[in-house]
Amino acid sequence: MSLAALPSAILTLTFKPFQRGIDCDDKSIALPYRKDTISHGTMAAVTISSSIIIITSGEAYLVHTKRLHSNSHFNQYLSALYKVVGTYLFGAAVSQSLTDLAKFTIGRPRPNFLAVCKPDSCNGYMLNISCTGNPRDVTESRLSFYSGHSSFGMYCMLFLALYIQARMRGKWTRLVRPTIQFFLVAFAVYVGFTRVSDNKHHWSDVLVGLLQGALIATLNVRYVSDFFKQRSAPCTPSDVPEIQCLERKPNPNPQPRPERQHGNLYNLSRAV
Repeated sequence: MSLAALPSAILTLTFKPFQRGIDCDDKSIALPYRKDTISHGTMAAVTISSSIIIITSGEAYLVHTKRLHSNSHFNQYLSALYKVVGTYLFGAAVSQSLTDLAKFTIGRPRPNFLAVCKPDSCNGYMLNISCTGNPRDVTESRLSFYSGHSSFGMYCMLFLALYIQARMRGKWTRLVRPTIQFFLVAFAVYVGFTRVSDNKHHWSDVLVGLLQGALIATLNVRYVSDFFKQRSAPCTPSDVPEIQCLERKPNPNPQPRPERQHGNLYNLSRAV
């Protein structure tokens, strides 16, 4: 997990985004500056609280009802929680590293770049533009492609939706499960829409971010987690036929099977 998050940490702490040339007549980067509708704090509060509530309660219920069993000799609940949280954080680190790699490599200006940069002079196409705005804000205004809010939000919400699909079973969940999944994914999509209306990203930045977050969540659940793994229940010869047992411990003292005696019509006729 630390290795997966390493590219994001290196790029954020030591690198500067690619300095792309600016066309001062480009209307797509001349929009006014607006505050975030969904700030970083709000995004973190929603994703973290949703993850804690859904994962901790789901694993606790499954372990308590003995529907989930871990091979670890440690506490069953903590072992199950460790596997889910570890998988979740690993995918989040991969998603964020891929996002930052695109941001710093491409260096696409945000729609509000000129309002944040406040250039002292800007005429036509300029390869090196002199900005008078806050240097930190100017650096952020060059990280438009692709949307980190969209990719991270979609990854977290879709991961939780797939977790609910695998863990929440029963007739009573027929409408409860898709309803919860709808609100989770709808929040991620809403975050992407606000990034466009707040002049922080172009629509293509949001679209690619949503697709990337959905792809990483799907691959993580499919190939890293064991959410949809076929789980074998312990069985005994008295309750389940042998052909239905998915796992059976080998018999330490196997008894040889007696050979069947076949009659011989020729010997029988001689004896008579």
